[in-house]
Amino acid sequence: MKIFIRDRFTWLAYFMLAYYAYMQSSMGPIVPFLRDELGLNYTVSAFHLSAFAIGMMLSGLTADRLAHRWGRRIVFWGGGAGMAAGAILLTLGQNVTITIASSFIMGYIGSLLLVMIQATLSERHGSQRAIALTEANIAASVAATLSPVLVGIGVSIGLGWHGALYVCVLAWGILAVLYWRIPLPDTRSTEPDAPSTGSEPLPRVFWAYWLVVFLSVAIEWCMIFWAADFLEKIGGLSKEASASALSIFFLAVVVGRTVGSILARKFASGRLLLIATLIVLVGFPIFWLSRTAALNIVGLFICGLGVANLFPLTLSTAAGIAPMSLANTASARISLGSGTAILIVPQILGSAADQVGIQNAYSIILVFAGLAAIMTYFANRMANRQAALKAENILN
Repeated sequence: MKIFIRDRFTWLAYFMLAYYAYMQSSMGPIVPFLRDELGLNYTVSAFHLSAFAIGMMLSGLTADRLAHRWGRRIVFWGGGAGMAAGAILLTLGQNVTITIASSFIMGYIGSLLLVMIQATLSERHGSQRAIALTEANIAASVAATLSPVLVGIGVSIGLGWHGALYVCVLAWGILAVLYWRIPLPDTRSTEPDAPSTGSEPLPRVFWAYWLVVFLSVAIEWCMIFWAADFLEKIGGLSKEASASALSIFFLAVVVGRTVGSILARKFASGRLLLIATLIVLVGFPIFWLSRTAALNIVGLFICGLGVANLFPLTLSTAAGIAPMSLANTASARISLGSGTAILIVPQILGSAADQVGIQNAYSIILVFAGLAAIMTYFANRMANRQAALKAENILN
């Protein structure tokens, strides 16, 4: 079996994805402080998260064209710089217009970095992309778990929530100094006759996996947004205990992605992805239907083990389906799907909870998990048929 090699660029990509995930996840714990400082209601406060998601969607529509025009290196480092600038502007904003605009900048320019990380890691590691992408998402999960912790520490020691963002901006600056000269895989230079302009169509099977990405991200972020509220209302925990119990989900994600990165060395990503959806279908009903907090938490952990690998494995599989010349386009469209899911589905679940209660509203997740399993099965079949046809054409 081919040895998986982590070169300096691979480690840079891991660190930068952790940076992105930290900034993205910080929006959740920061918004309540913004609400108090600026005297906002819940609806206006939620606009910060929506602005980030809209920026992410726009990035998914334009990142491949920007990379074709300016090159991956500029878009990669520019995306990181834009995320840092947006975060600083957010800390300095004295009115809601500036803070929402800052969230949009973080979502749009920052997500250009995300698209480049996904595309370059996939290209650098080829058939071993599942290992690289899963390991990168382990780093992202750890960083996302640290974000609310550092926000709380910053507030408790008198630095405020601003300090948690400044620490991450400083970390990005250190990475930029240390790794600025590292070359990035760039299809503009390696494949000049087949540039990723976005004008070539992606194969139909890619869009089947794209739908799985949408469903997977929707499931993950509905758990992140609303699981604490569910544990309070249904499990009977206090607000503080519910918030703390959510760390069980993040722990499960880290464990699940660690195991997933090991299994990805031996098994096909499509098969592992189907197994991950089945784990969600086992764990979620335990979380959803149990009437005791202990069983809710057990179900939350099992569900997290499955959710952990939905996005990285689908990303890996979809990236393998797309032609190499469309690596930027494939990564950008996946980012579009992720941003759309984050923008729409948690809000739908929240609105449904206002009407029918949080437990009934959470039935949406069971439907989405079932659809993800079905779509994964059919997408895998389409991918296998495509691979068989390609092999037949080569033989002929």
